Amino acid sequence: MSTIKMWGKLALVGLTAASLVACGGSEEKVTAKAEKAADVIHWKMVTTWPKNFPGLGTAAEHLAENITAMSNGRLVVKVYAAGELVPALEVFDAVSRGTAQVGHGGAFYWKGKAPAAQFFSAVPFGFTAQEMNSWLHYGGGLKLWEETYAPFNLIPMAAGNTGVQMGGWFNKEINSLADFQGLKMRLPGLGGEVLKKVGGTPVNLPGSEIFTALQTGTIDATEWVGPYNDLAFGLYKAAKFYYYPGWHEPGSTMEAIYNKEAFEALPKDLQLIVRAATRQVSADMLDEFTARNNAALETLVNEHHVALKPFPKEVLVALKKASAETLDEVAAADPMSQKVYNSFKDFNSKVRAWHEVSERAFINARELE
Repeated sequence: MSTIKMWGKLALVGLTAASLVACGGSEEKVTAKAEKAADVIHWKMVTTWPKNFPGLGTAAEHLAENITAMSNGRLVVKVYAAGELVPALEVFDAVSRGTAQVGHGGAFYWKGKAPAAQFFSAVPFGFTAQEMNSWLHYGGGLKLWEETYAPFNLIPMAAGNTGVQMGGWFNKEINSLADFQGLKMRLPGLGGEVLKKVGGTPVNLPGSEIFTALQTGTIDATEWVGPYNDLAFGLYKAAKFYYYPGWHEPGSTMEAIYNKEAFEALPKDLQLIVRAATRQVSADMLDEFTARNNAALETLVNEHHVALKPFPKEVLVALKKASAETLDEVAAADPMSQKVYNSFKDFNSKVRAWHEVSERAFINARELE
């Protein structure tokens, strides 16, 4: 055999071997990709908010995005706004039974299922956002919240806070407690129970139905959140009088609820990622509302000529008295509620003592001239 022919055959053998190796490499890559795709976990998140609604709805979107990104795509979360997969007020049940693995909303919506849930969203004349977060994460509140939701196959986590809210939109002036008699007001949770005690009628509506109900007279008044969200909903078009402060929701915690079986099936590192992403979104929401509320309030007052009014002192005093009575009654009617309320009161007395010489003292000093 000539040298040329021999090298030609060797070259052919080499090319064939290289092709086989290349094909083998491709097959391995395809197999690896298929295995990787099979390892990706897909979750659904249902919310009580309209799609991409500022602050509340976008917080749910950010939570999903953060979990997906922090897990490097191993856990992908898709968000469904209220009504897209389940109605707003069916989020709790949907996550409980596993139709979705995550829910984002407010615990006060579920008082009919677990009366104690209300204490983990907002308590009239209760905790501010800072105090609420402190109670949950360092005062035993979160453990009690988990105990409250355990029978429903749910794991709750704080996933946002709006800070002190506004007192609401009214179609008439509030000059005395008598003006609450017969008043139909969208006011969920414990605040609604207080309204009932002073002669009003609380109505529980999801956010998407508030404007129409107020505009058509189905309700006489509504609270929603604060200037940032209220402006986005156009509530100034349906009612003229805008009252403060939000006695009913001084530090409203939003929640992420996770299906217990789905969460516990995650590897430990993904569980930690979910917790970290939820905590980050919780802090971010409060930052956003604090930054945006004042500009929105200026727009409401200066451009839309909203009548901004404080509740009369005698009204606030009466509401505070009614709130104390209501909280005692709600707690006494349910053992879990009593257990949660005892913890709440104990922490409240301690944190208020500290804030008298810290937050309140500083704010008073800041106003000195």
